[in-house]
Amino acid sequence: MKTPARTIVQAGLVAGILDAIAAMVMTIIRGGKDPSAVWRYVASGVFGPEALTGGVPMVLWGLAFHFFIALTCAAFYFLIYPQLQRFITSPVAIGLLYGILIWLVMNRVVLPLSRVPSAPFDLSKAAIGMAIIMIMVGLPISLIVNRHYSGR
Repeated sequence: MKTPARTIVQAGLVAGILDAIAAMVMTIIRGGKDPSAVWRYVASGVFGPEALTGGVPMVLWGLAFHFFIALTCAAFYFLIYPQLQRFITSPVAIGLLYGILIWLVMNRVVLPLSRVPSAPFDLSKAAIGMAIIMIMVGLPISLIVNRHYSGR
């Protein structure tokens, strides 16, 4: 059986990698030529707009912040999963709902408190972003944590 720490790290890394790939692909689809701009944007949450024109150090900071957030989401979910499972038994349903919660916290709490340059609300981008977080973050975290608790 896996240890809690190993499960949390696995869930956080899987979710972080899937979300990272999705973010870079979406950047390219939306016409961006440099997928590393995603990580400078993430770094701008701490370093401000100057990070957007930064080089490799800002990309690395952005990746570090991204994976810190993914691991934090996995750790929190690991702790609350036993209580959630009393109300919803499907790990898929719980994971998708957790993805919505993550999106709400990130977009309505974390980003407004950060130094990320503000942008007007775009419903289609918000819907796509929420779907990505639900599928690429909430769902894998839930499935990995469920496997831990079910002893598989």
